[in-house]
Amino acid sequence: MIEKKLDRYVQVLNNIDDAQDKYLWIMDFGKNSKSMEDENRTRYFEVPGCQSQTWLVPHFIDDKIYFTADSAALISKGMVCLIADVYSGSSAQDINDFDQKEFEKMNLSTLLTPGRNNGVNSMLKKIKYYATS
Repeated sequence: MIEKKLDRYVQVLNNIDDAQDKYLWIMDFGKNSKSMEDENRTRYFEVPGCQSQTWLVPHFIDDKIYFTADSAALISKGMVCLIADVYSGSSAQDINDFDQKEFEKMNLSTLLTPGRNNGVNSMLKKIKYYATS
């Protein structure tokens, strides 16, 4: 399920020719994503290593984990909300078994600054952390 969701986003981004348009699509994705409730904007849910404040909150329901996310910057919000959507509804086992290198199919290293790419890696680490908690 994780790979299928990721592939859907890869396909969307691959259908956009211009790098600037891809960047704008990610920002629009963030702008159109639901805002997080203020009570979840705490240090505990903050993603370390992001250039702007970014939060990722797990919700454990039955044997699945669902994520809500937000960020102070639109590009970070777009990325963290996309990552949250890819993993939401998965079991901890599925998250731990999934090879996060699959995200390289999105070709973000050519689109984002090194600092933003580090933030994406931090988001992925936080997802794994929640799955092992």
